[in-house]
Amino acid sequence: LDGPLLAKVLGLELNKDRDVERIHCSGVNTLDIEPVEGRYMLSGGSDGVIVLYDLENSSRQPYYTCKAVCSVGRSHPDVHKYSVETVQWYPHDTGMFTSSSFDKTLKVWDTNTLQIADVFNFEETVYSHHMSPVATKHCLVAVGTRGHKVQLCDLKSGSCSHILQGHRQEILAVSWSPRYEHILATASADSRAKLWDVRRASGCLITLDQHNGKKSQAAESANTAHNGKVNGLCFTSDGLHLLTVGTDNRMRLWNSSNGENTLVNYGKVYNDSRKGLKFTVSSGCSSEFVFVPYGSTIAVYTIYSGEQITMLKGHYKSVDCCVFQSNFQELYSGSRDCNILAWVPSLCDSVPDDDDEDLSSPTRDQTHTSYSGSMES
Repeated sequence: LDGPLLAKVLGLELNKDRDVERIHCSGVNTLDIEPVEGRYMLSGGSDGVIVLYDLENSSRQPYYTCKAVCSVGRSHPDVHKYSVETVQWYPHDTGMFTSSSFDKTLKVWDTNTLQIADVFNFEETVYSHHMSPVATKHCLVAVGTRGHKVQLCDLKSGSCSHILQGHRQEILAVSWSPRYEHILATASADSRAKLWDVRRASGCLITLDQHNGKKSQAAESANTAHNGKVNGLCFTSDGLHLLTVGTDNRMRLWNSSNGENTLVNYGKVYNDSRKGLKFTVSSGCSSEFVFVPYGSTIAVYTIYSGEQITMLKGHYKSVDCCVFQSNFQELYSGSRDCNILAWVPSLCDSVPDDDDEDLSSPTRDQTHTSYSGSMES
């Protein structure tokens, strides 16, 4: 690891100069930052509420609050009836976002009016959904439900175009590859994680096998990714590897082209979530890190060596989600304590050049400060 970068990640601390306005009155299940300019963040709560925040420091003061721009509150006519499990910005512009819920719906929203542009209804509880960050040839949303099928919904036609069959229990997480637009990964309570090519009729490419085929193939059940539910998935930023987490308190790193278990050992990765766990990886760094909710903390590991770098402490109830903002190398986390916390690398090693720095510009002022701090309770 290069020194300055490691120091930066080791220095990730609660940002005492920034609060995220507290709007949620119940747990925060899901967060997403729009990929266009990295300025706006969505959150979804276990009471069905969705909030949109502006992360930009418009006050130009060192201490500021990321304000909620608008929200779909309990009084909104189209609010989700039950817990929102996933929110995601439309990958190509901020004019649209999607949300899915235990109320068995996936909703497509017009950001400017906060009106529903489309709604997909399912027979089962929805645990997870995802749109490809790179697709140009399709507009499919993958949806994981309590049923054993993965549904693919087409935003262009407004209908569920096809179904991927192969899992035996509920689908707890789905994720499109950031490299190939037709490759989808799914995680299930049946202990399996699968890779699919959605162009193929048969669908499933690989069922990930933690033993890499070394155990007897006599039992068809040999190909399990974990010895428990697989409840989280995340591709590395280049799409060449896939991380999975399971209720066996393990995290595994897989080669996403051949499905091989790389056997990186992360030690015990505590995971008692009964639903999908939203974890994330760094991007835009020379070294890569994975940030995993770990009880009321967030564990940070180096992806390829498995070393636990640090534990981020600040929440006082279970953390359910975290999201990385690559432009500023920041992390945001949401918890059952109703708070969203901002974690910023301490940049003690960088001294600003006065000539280059326009102090009046509304960027995030975070130079040469070591962050540690309190939070709103």
